[in-house]
Amino acid sequence: MIRRYTRKEMARIWLDENRLNRWLDIELLACEAMEDLGRVPKGTAERIRKKVGRLTADDAARIDEIERTTRHDVIAFLTLIEERAGDDSKYVHLGLTSYDVVDTAFSLQLVEAADLLTEDLRAFAGVLERRALEFKTVPQIGRSHGIHAEPITFGVKLLLFWDETMRNIARLQMARESVAVGKLSGAVGTFANVEPSVEEYVCAKLGLKAAHASSQVISRDNHAEFFTTLAIVATSLEKFAVEVRHLQRTEVREAEEFFVAGQKGSSAMPHKRNPILTENVTGLARLIRSYAFAALENVPLWHERDISHSSVERVIAPDATIALDFAIVRLSGVFENLMVHPKAMEENLALAGGLIFSEAVLLALCGKGLLRQKAYGIVQRSAMKAWNRGGDFKDLLSRDPEVTALLSQTEIDSCFDLRHHLRNVDYIFEMTFKRWKG
Repeated sequence: MIRRYTRKEMARIWLDENRLNRWLDIELLACEAMEDLGRVPKGTAERIRKKVGRLTADDAARIDEIERTTRHDVIAFLTLIEERAGDDSKYVHLGLTSYDVVDTAFSLQLVEAADLLTEDLRAFAGVLERRALEFKTVPQIGRSHGIHAEPITFGVKLLLFWDETMRNIARLQMARESVAVGKLSGAVGTFANVEPSVEEYVCAKLGLKAAHASSQVISRDNHAEFFTTLAIVATSLEKFAVEVRHLQRTEVREAEEFFVAGQKGSSAMPHKRNPILTENVTGLARLIRSYAFAALENVPLWHERDISHSSVERVIAPDATIALDFAIVRLSGVFENLMVHPKAMEENLALAGGLIFSEAVLLALCGKGLLRQKAYGIVQRSAMKAWNRGGDFKDLLSRDPEVTALLSQTEIDSCFDLRHHLRNVDYIFEMTFKRWKG
């Protein structure tokens, strides 16, 4: 089911209070782990949890106020914990560095975003599957270089989009695994002041893998993979959107975005019905690709870390995930409500006067023993006459003595049978679904 886009679901992940509560969870889980090691008195984490509670937008504002003095966000956060927890706060953040908390929390946010995006893509795939089956046998001209090629079906076109969307779901799942990593290994990743068992405990509780090795941060190649995957998904959406835009062109008009009652296409031209939704998706894809480039730039940090990646991630993480979330939901709605015109597809199939069957004639001549290049020249001769003069291709072939010397009229007619081109559509659907559904 396609959800109505409200911006709330994805945006909530990036709210300050969600991030700060992730920080709090990590700190308290580390405290629990240290209780088991005897470094912290038993019950400390639970007492702090009760005293601090869940952090709110007001708490985030208080932390911002503290940060104006400390110029350090995690120290400001720890100061708030001290204000709330009192003496017990001395057991918080033992042996940890800021990015033990920040990076592990960031991983949790990315995982949560990936799950929502996967949900979006699965809903979108459902739309594409339904509509592909709906138009499975509706003939449409295939185009290469924008020029009429040979017949396909509109259902096959949508099936290709479904298949690509399924690959994107798989890619996103792999990217989710890449960022589902936590680290609590101390100032430069050596566990000098925190036991490795603390990292293992916290990550297990959070559903993350412990980093194999880390510096002061989790290596940013993980994040680059994630944002590059978002860019690939967005680019696929653009591909689908561009197809709708082309099919909606006046001279094609085989499919178009739904036009609601009262909608206006132009302030000057009352007749206009523009593909505004798919144009919007195209623009968002450009933006999301730029975020992937920024994530790649974050990979080479100085030595064990610098802070150049931080400002980048504060922008690209919420922006890329929210933009992609919006784009998927929007394009799902486009295809759910797409207006398809089989009659226009039929008319466009006939537009070239039968030229789309030229390969069948070529193969028929080859089947009579002609060398391919000889047969090609014969067929092209009539094809170019039809192209330039607008004549009927089959009629021209039927009056060509080199053709009629080898092919009967019945054999020529059989080359123009649309069913021949669509005879394996069932096989294409069956094998494509089998790959993903077993």
